[in-house]
Amino acid sequence: MSRSNLPDLNGLLVIDKPAGLTSHDVVGRVRRLVGMKRVGHGGTLDPFATGILVVAVGRATRLLQYVQDSRKGYRAHVVLGASTDSADVDGVLLETGEREDWPSATEVEAAVSSFVGEIEQVPPAHSAIKVGGRKLYELARAGEVVDVPTRTVTIHAIDILHYDPPNLILDIACGKGTYVRSIARDIGALLGTEAYCHALRRTNSGGFCLADAWTLEELAERDVRDEWPQIALHPDGALADLPAIILGELEVGAWYHGRSVTVPSPSPTIATVRAYGHDGRFLGVGQWDANVVKPTMVMPPEGEGEQA
Repeated sequence: MSRSNLPDLNGLLVIDKPAGLTSHDVVGRVRRLVGMKRVGHGGTLDPFATGILVVAVGRATRLLQYVQDSRKGYRAHVVLGASTDSADVDGVLLETGEREDWPSATEVEAAVSSFVGEIEQVPPAHSAIKVGGRKLYELARAGEVVDVPTRTVTIHAIDILHYDPPNLILDIACGKGTYVRSIARDIGALLGTEAYCHALRRTNSGGFCLADAWTLEELAERDVRDEWPQIALHPDGALADLPAIILGELEVGAWYHGRSVTVPSPSPTIATVRAYGHDGRFLGVGQWDANVVKPTMVMPPEGEGEQA
């Protein structure tokens, strides 16, 4: 059987991305390993960063938005007293110098704690955010100076693991759209000095952690297609934080036609749910309103309506 005639694969791969590769590079390697075009990732990691990159294959790509929106965790190595144009180790060094009056541990703790909560953040000039239809890093490389719009992000927690000037090691739990490079830069500014992110490792993404992850080298040594059930995770792993409902046979038929179904709600606070058939088949995602669930993402049955 030619590679183009192989059956589709569906599922999630948790990759431990190495430094030096873009997230798109990782997707390209997975495409070659599985022999399919329909592959995507659930949240960009900068080339210098390492750690969890959730990659979806086949129908599982329909769930990537839930991975992208999920809470994420990072281990960040911040260097005080120096800065780069990109706020990370890959950038051009702008300022550096020896200091004798490093901020005290108490000052650092106060500065770091002030970033917890909902904050306004200015993304780095070297980022993929678009201004006037062009990406910021393209404008920066062209030497153009623009006003970078702020964005509201949520920082759930920041823990100081180690402080030995100029090195500061942080564990950060944050929401969608957060730039850890900006946190590093802004902590330095609050302490009256420069700072940049020297190293960054994503330690968790939604319900996925490093224990779930494969390196690209490990996958290259396996027959990924043949061992898919042992390597990949079920697509609904992207929805682990959502409550689940089970539909009867009649409701499943209505669901596949995009019609709302009646399911008594155990709690008025539940909004978004994952749905399963009575046989355990994953059906997709719905929105609960009183005792009615409206499908918002329908996962087609195996072999229907999907292309590689």
